[in-house]
Amino acid sequence: MARVMAIDYGKKRTGLAVTDPLQLIASGLTTIPTHELIPYLKKYFAAEEVEAIIIGEPKNLDGNATHATPLVEECVRILRKNFPQVPVKKVDERFTSKIAFQSMIDSGLKKKDRQNKGLVDEISATIILQEYLQNKI
Repeated sequence: MARVMAIDYGKKRTGLAVTDPLQLIASGLTTIPTHELIPYLKKYFAAEEVEAIIIGEPKNLDGNATHATPLVEECVRILRKNFPQVPVKKVDERFTSKIAFQSMIDSGLKKKDRQNKGLVDEISATIILQEYLQNKI
């Protein structure tokens, strides 16, 4: 089986997570500067088989689009253009950053480590992927 990748897209940084080849476990991969996303994915896809890309879709509590939604829509368009063989699926990402931050507290990370926004983005991508896997079953 191929992996599934999740993206927590941001204007400055993008968090990435992937499954194992059996698609049982979601793990954080990395956080990269957003402008390096497509070159990074080209290298990654050359080395690993990826079945689908899951991208977090920002929404307000009422379900409407946020100021970040157009950025994600543009990213989806670019992903589909560069990787037409890989389906891109949008999933609701409400609360993932808060859940990620709380999981950092619960795991005992020191305050200095919790201020690492890149780590929050990577954990958020992992949460998006875990939720996708749970709903897929």
